[in-house]
Amino acid sequence: MNEARRNGGTNEAHGETSGMPLKKVVLASNNAGKLREFAALLGAAGIELIAQGELNVPEAEEPHPTFVENALTKARHAAKLTGLPALADDSGLCVRALRGAPGVYSARFAQLAGGEKSDAANNARLVDELRDASDRRGYYYCVLALVRHAEDPEPLIAEGRWHGEILDAPRGEHGFGYDPYFYLPSLNASAAELEPAVKNASSHRAIALRQLLARLSEEA
Repeated sequence: MNEARRNGGTNEAHGETSGMPLKKVVLASNNAGKLREFAALLGAAGIELIAQGELNVPEAEEPHPTFVENALTKARHAAKLTGLPALADDSGLCVRALRGAPGVYSARFAQLAGGEKSDAANNARLVDELRDASDRRGYYYCVLALVRHAEDPEPLIAEGRWHGEILDAPRGEHGFGYDPYFYLPSLNASAAELEPAVKNASSHRAIALRQLLARLSEEA
């Protein structure tokens, strides 16, 4: 049995208790869109979210080929530099016709082909790559990793998938990233056409966060 579990959940080296309610958590991202989504969802659970940039934490490298490894790397990096619990996500768009691409490289999809690193360039490459594809199915995928401290041996991991289709032309003014091209048949709208409250209730991050909050509730 884990030593922390034998001692009632206390990690003596760090003075942390795995069942201790989290009140303040560092978000291991400087993405304003992600901060808005996470803050809205976690705030309802009484958790204050602080962007790592506010604490002068530089962004971590994301060298791994899987979402979960990248999320853990970012969370441990933020926790180590702040001494606070840290939450990180690694998320992206996975398209069937592209064998799961852009995947973990979603944020720099165009850059990998010699283009600029921007949402517009990424979307332009996506549309170009799918110009002859009949299968437009894809999904947003999110992995969340929460560590209570940098050496946490039992990080909480949660995941969510949001299924849809890829459009040829953008629709909507909200959201960020691939949202204008990500169509949701069940809602008859692109992700960028959804009001923030609607997106926050149904997105891949929302699904993963609900799973994470359920895990935290079980530990309380």
